[in-house]
Amino acid sequence: MKYIERWKQVIAMATVNFVLATVNILFKMALERGMSHMIIVAYRQIISTVFLIPFAYLWERESWNKLTPWLIVQMFLCALIGLTLCQYLFLLGLKYTSTTFMCAFINVVPVITFIMALPFGMEKVNMKRKSGRATVLGILTCLGGTLILILYKGMPLIMRNSWSHPQHQHNIKAAGWSIIGSLYLFAGSVSWSSWFLIQTRIGHKYPYQYSSTVTMSLFSAVQSIVLCFIVDRNISTWALKGKLEILSVLYAGIIASGLCYVVMSWCVKQKGPVFTSAFSPLVQIFAAAFEVSLLHQEIYLGSILGSIIVIVGMYVLLWGKSNNDETGKQIVPTEMDETR
Repeated sequence: MKYIERWKQVIAMATVNFVLATVNILFKMALERGMSHMIIVAYRQIISTVFLIPFAYLWERESWNKLTPWLIVQMFLCALIGLTLCQYLFLLGLKYTSTTFMCAFINVVPVITFIMALPFGMEKVNMKRKSGRATVLGILTCLGGTLILILYKGMPLIMRNSWSHPQHQHNIKAAGWSIIGSLYLFAGSVSWSSWFLIQTRIGHKYPYQYSSTVTMSLFSAVQSIVLCFIVDRNISTWALKGKLEILSVLYAGIIASGLCYVVMSWCVKQKGPVFTSAFSPLVQIFAAAFEVSLLHQEIYLGSILGSIIVIVGMYVLLWGKSNNDETGKQIVPTEMDETR
């Protein structure tokens, strides 16, 4: 029991990233069949809201009177930046790239989160201590592994079979490394990092995971619906066609947006934003395995090498963070929040 208690945040975040990788594979297949990007986001948040409302009501309804106008504003911004825009930008990037490429790009989230957290005093590094140097080394190692994943292809280790869809392969070859897709993915990574930072503030003042998540999901659902009608006013695009689209939005809404964001909010409150975002490299590992086994795509030496380096860097980062927390070096926003 002590072992599980010590590693429960690690197990939780590994499970979350497995689910997110599955969602990305489903979304890639749905997008290739012509499903709208904003429709995916809207359905995902609507389903997430409906799914979580009973849990928030049964377990945390007493907390609703603790919501202040400033907290509501923060949740609205958190939903806009970390849910609505983040998911939309990643889906746009996914349109121009592959699932593995998109998930590999997510690996910069820990770096961006760490850099963005420093000016706010949410993270502090003492380079005179081993833990501080390990934290920086882990971040740089993760970044180096990500660069290998993106820039170095290498020789194919696992060849796709004859089943592979030729049009899909053509699209990946033609647009997979597009600068437009990379810009969308980078913007999505910045949005996700911002969500971790804002959620840290919300979690310290309103530590109710279900109520917080359902409120942000509701805000994101409304925002997504508004953006849908701004981008495309054709009502027919809302119709879900086939089992794949229905499965994708249900799985994404209930599991990915519903349960996973509750777990991530809990982990952010327990261990901080950098710890939580440091697990994002696992999404790329799981996605690569799915693409080989389910979509029958090739896997290259660069993917294997980069993934190993990313995992090593992640654990160096976690070791540094763990030792940093034990010696009381992690700084969380307190005085500034209390003045709000």
